[in-house]
This record gives sequence, structure tokens and C-alpha cells, in this order.
Amino acid sequence: MRPGVKQYVVARPLYSEESFSEEHDKVYRHRKTMLDHIKQYFTCDAKRAKNAALSLLPVIGWIKMYRIKEWLLSDIVSGISTGLVAVLQGLAYCLLASLPPWYGLFSAFFPVVIYFFLGTSRHISVGPFPVLCLMIGSVVTRLVPDEGPPANITGFEGLTRDEQRVLVASSVTFLAGIMQLAMGVMQVGFVVMYLSDTLVSGFTTAAAIHILVSQLKFVLGLEVRGISGPLAIIYTLEIIFEKITSTNVCDVVISLVIMVVVFIVKELNDRFKSKLPVPIPIEVIMTVIACGVSYAFDFKTRYGIDVVGHIPKGYESPMAPNLHIFQETTVEAFPMAIVGFAVAFSVAKVYSVKHDYTIDGNQELIAFGVSNIFGASFKSFAASTALSRSAVQESTGGKTQIAGLLSAIIVMIVTLAIGFLLEPLPKSVLGAVVIVNLKGMLMQFREIPYLWRRDKPDCVPVFASILLGLDLGLAAGLGVELISVVLRTQFPRCSVLANIRGTDIYKDRKDYVDIYEPEGVKIFRIPSPIFFANIEFFRGKLVEAVGFNPLRVLRKRNKALRMIRKLLKKGYLQWTSGRHLFTLETDMTKKLPANIVVPRVDTHSLILDFAAVSFLDISALKGLKTLLKELIRVEVEVYIVACDPYILEKLHNCCFFDDEVQPSMFFLTLHDAMLYILEKHPLESTEKKPDYDRMLFLTVHT
Repeated sequence: MRPGVKQYVVARPLYSEESFSEEHDKVYRHRKTMLDHIKQYFTCDAKRAKNAALSLLPVIGWIKMYRIKEWLLSDIVSGISTGLVAVLQGLAYCLLASLPPWYGLFSAFFPVVIYFFLGTSRHISVGPFPVLCLMIGSVVTRLVPDEGPPANITGFEGLTRDEQRVLVASSVTFLAGIMQLAMGVMQVGFVVMYLSDTLVSGFTTAAAIHILVSQLKFVLGLEVRGISGPLAIIYTLEIIFEKITSTNVCDVVISLVIMVVVFIVKELNDRFKSKLPVPIPIEVIMTVIACGVSYAFDFKTRYGIDVVGHIPKGYESPMAPNLHIFQETTVEAFPMAIVGFAVAFSVAKVYSVKHDYTIDGNQELIAFGVSNIFGASFKSFAASTALSRSAVQESTGGKTQIAGLLSAIIVMIVTLAIGFLLEPLPKSVLGAVVIVNLKGMLMQFREIPYLWRRDKPDCVPVFASILLGLDLGLAAGLGVELISVVLRTQFPRCSVLANIRGTDIYKDRKDYVDIYEPEGVKIFRIPSPIFFANIEFFRGKLVEAVGFNPLRVLRKRNKALRMIRKLLKKGYLQWTSGRHLFTLETDMTKKLPANIVVPRVDTHSLILDFAAVSFLDISALKGLKTLLKELIRVEVEVYIVACDPYILEKLHNCCFFDDEVQPSMFFLTLHDAMLYILEKHPLESTEKKPDYDRMLFLTVHT
């Protein structure tokens, strides 16, 4: 750097890849073979066994450093607060799954206990998640509809409609758990990376619309049969509008009061969260009040309000999943497994960064897989994490999953002892609580206009999930996302570069005015990997950039050469001292066939910028070598710059180089190659250029 001036000055030799390697020694690194990796994977010692135990049971790691005096009281307060919310959300979200409400208490208990031992996040609250509940509900209503006979499934005989639905929900949960466990064991936690933030947010936004529509029947006090499949939301709204005149006014009033009060208090909690030691559990308070009022005034009998009803005490005996249901629900179980893990992992990641600890994606898959398998055996349904419930656990001071375990104990107390107190609770209250908790997901609608203007494919998950259903919508969104990645890689935006005058910087020639382009030199950049799917596109764009097809030029020159040899025998052409052939415009030229054209190539040097090329496969390697040979044979010197060392190593290993394609064409930087070309081809004045207008000029290789 020059002092006081924002400039830097570099003085160094001009480097090709070969000259740089000669002057600078590399460190030798032993490359592990596949056999080395296999041996390492199956090698076991005391340290590795200890690490494996700690990774499979993360509770061992954090329980050893648990600070009882500092953390225990916070975990107790957090556990009680979260447990009360978990009870209410378990009952409310169970309505989304089209199951009797008390099964939501099972889902708020069994998965939490398992996650306590196997999970790596210390702050998420495991249990029912509204999107998953809705996905389960669509499967349940498909196999066991509200009206008409259930699907022909072995094992449904002798079961009531509710028991059939519980069997479907627990079986599909069991299957999703197996899928999550399998992915965790196979160490494929990276699959969540294929779900972009826009895909997840679009999917959850669409799910919020589905949830809102599904709760309207409880808020309005209407009987609306469950509908699943494409356009289900349209058909549901149609039925609601047809029955709107049968709305239960008492349900509407209760729902509006609950939503207004809960919304206002939640806003106050957010605004004054720094001053409040514990957020006001307004959902719990309003639920207790609604239960008392409903019991005192006998809302069920007097106003015909649908209430939670009888809640059995205790837990039910374990139940094996139905294999026939596995066959019917495989397509729906996989997106459930992915969505449940993706949402939980995303929330866990946020809290791990905030509180400075690490989480393991593969172990999270194992934890949720075992949690769902174990929970499904006791008739719970798929678990993930609810954003609002996790926020309560973290904001009330929760430090570890001891808070989660205490919340499960609160749920257990309700299930075993005091569940009967919730029997007069109107379902419209649960629907109102669900709708209020959708605020965060519904607010994401504000991003849709921005996404539509900037990147329309990112809007596909929203509209597809709304119209086609959550499972097909997720598949469509993921498909469009992957297709867009493939298309952007297969058809990259190639460009011709030019030098910015007075610098060693090269930019797209279309974007700048003050540029320098030496005559006869082209710089071509491809900003993507080169592989079997885009090698022909790469070739086409390169031909377009240089202005000629080297293969066509070669063919025409060879054709002309054959004719010239015939003319040489007849004496119509003569050799010059420089081993060139020429003929002047005499009567002789009339004997040349009219279709013989000898194309001229004005480009003498071509630079390929490989700075953005991350890999080459074998097909691309062969295609590239063929193209380079064609260019070299029409006397175009090719230089490849900024090539990744691993690609260069692969070229050597695959015998890419020969007498024509040589390692000397590779240069360290674009500017090195340009300086080398200018040194090799100094600019000549136009006065010295021969007059080609009256001369047929051709170099013959002998």
C-alpha cells in the first residue's frame, strides 16, 4: 500500500501454473482412499466409544455441568409455564388432526420424555406442531372420512370411528419416526439444507391459511366434514359459506372475546418483555375462565355449544402400528418426517446460536425418530416443536431440557388427575387460541409481494400448498426449487469480459464504458460447474462469443485444402518462400469452385476464466478437450486461468494433456494470461498489415 493513498502496487513475475509451481513448493498431503475411510469408520477405541455414547445420549454431556443453584429455579419456573401452555396447545392442536382432544396430551408427554435423553437442543419445547397436526388430519380424514365408510384397511374391524382415526394417526407417526431414525442413522441430516428458508416460510405461511380455515368451523359452531386432497381449502370454504346462516352466535362471541383479549395481552408481553419476569400466560387464564363460565351457565345444554367433553383419566395401553396403513400413507409420512425435523432444527439452531452451544442435525433426527416411534406406540401423533411454546420455555428462563421434562410432568398431572376440569371447555375457545397463535406465520404474507418481484419461483410453495394441499404443495415447491437450481447450473449466464482501463480488473464488457479489449483476444467466463448436462451449452455460448465455429472452420479449410492440392498439381497455385499459397486475381481464379470458401479467424488468443468452475466430470472433460483441440487446430491459442487446484489435479490424473493440449496453457490469474498474450502478440500498426482483399491466404501444416 502506498501511504496516504488508497492504491496498492504489486511487482511480481508473470506466472503460469507451471512457473508458479516451480518457484513455490507445495506441502505434501496424503489423500485418504475409500479403503482408508472404511477402516477409520469401523475402527473402535476407548475414546471413540466414549464420544459415541455422548453423541447418542447428549443428556450425559450437559447434566454433568448443570449448575443447580443458578439454573434449577429458572428451569422450574419455565417448566411450569411451558407445561400449562403445552396442555392447552395439546388440546387445541389435536382438533387439527381430527382426533379426540385428550390425545393431544399424549403427544405433549411421551415425545418430550424421550427427547430429554436424546435431543441436543436445550431450549425447544417438543410436542404438537400445528402444521404437522394438519398434515396428519388430512391423512386421517382421507382414510376415515366424516361421512361415508372408512377405507378398506385390515384392522379397522370392530373399532369405532375415533379408534380408527387414532390408529391411522399413530401408524403414520410411527412410520414418519422410522424414516427420521433411518435418516439419522445413515447420517443424512444435511437433507434439511435442501429446504431453503423461503421454501419453509412459504410452506408454513400456506399451512397457516389451512389451519385458519380448518378452525372456522369451531369458531362459528358449524358441522363441516373434513376434506383432503387438492383444492380441499376451496371446497371447505364453499361448505362454510353454504352453512353460514347456521352459525352459533354464542361460539362466535366467545371466540372473538378470547382472540381480542389474548392478542392484546400477547402484544403487551412482547412490548414489556424486558420488564416482566414471566410472560402473562393469558391463554391459560382465559381457558380457566372459559371453563368456569361454560360450567356455570351450562353452555352445552343451553346454547348447543360443542365442548371438549369426557377426558379419560390415565394413559391407554400400548398399540402396535398397522402395516396396511403403512402402505397407504408412505407418500404422506415422508414429508411429515422432513417438515417435522426441518422446523424443529431451524428453531433449535436459532436458540443454539443465541446461547452459544452446538446442535447435531443427525442426532436430532435420531431423537425425533425415537420420540415419534415411542410416542406412537402410546397413541400420540407426530411431534416437532411449536414456535410459541418454545418461545415461552426460553423466555421464562429455561436453561436446559429439565424445563421440558417438568412441562411433561405438568401434562401428566392433568392427564392423571385434573383433566376432568377441562371437560366443559368450548372447542371454540381452542379454535380461537389456535388462530391467535397463527399471527407469526400469517405475518409472513408480507414477504410474498417482495418475493414475487424478485424471484417468482420462491412463491410456488405458497400457492401450491394452498391449492394442492400441504403434502403435494411441499413436493411441488421442492421440485421447483431443485429444477431452478438445475436450470441455473445447466444454463448459466456466460459473459465476455474486458479489461477496465488502468487496472488488473476484468468485468462484463456490456456493463462498462471505459474498457480495453486487445484486438484478436477474447475472454470468456462460465460461472458454474461444467458437467455432462451443460457441456453443449458451454460450447454453444463459447462459439457465439468468439464469432465462429472451430469445427466448421476446420471442415471448410480441409475441403479447401483438398481443392488446393488439385490446383497445385495443375500449376494454378504456387508456393511462396514463407510456405504460403496464394493466387492473384487473374483468369485462373475463375477455375476455383464457387462453393469453396476459406474462412478467416480474426481471434488469435482465447482466455477461459475458470474462477467459478467448481468441478468437471468425465463427460465435460472429454468435451472440453475436443473443443480445445478444435480451437488449437484453427490456430487459436487457448489459455485457462484461475483453475481450481483440484480440477487441475483431476486433469492430470485423467490424462487430459497431450501434444496439443498442454499444461502450459494454464495461468494463475486472468491478468497474467493477458500480459503473456500482449507480450507474445505485440500490437502492430495497421499500415503494416498486408492487403488481403485480392489474396487468398492459407497456412498449410506440413
